Amino acid sequence: MNQDQAAPKRYSRKIGRMGNSLGVSLPKSLADKMNVVQGDEVEFIENAQGEVILRKIQHADLPDHIRPEVLEAFYDVFEEDRGIFDDLRDR
Repeated sequence: MNQDQAAPKRYSRKIGRMGNSLGVSLPKSLADKMNVVQGDEVEFIENAQGEVILRKIQHADLPDHIRPEVLEAFYDVFEEDRGIFDDLRDR
């Protein structure tokens, strides 16, 4: 098996209660590899096979004249109307 086909690393953790939610800790080696620290945000992405990918959210530094809440509102509208944008793209 070459480096490109290395066996995936597996981590096991028990699910714990965190307030009204459930939570799981990250092993230190994985947190270091992901470059995450307390307070960072991560996202969970479910692919078509039902596998879940965990990824650190990268926040861009916005110019002073752009407010984050305006950018978030634009993103929300884009996501709501994705079908319209896809249709326009395909024309």
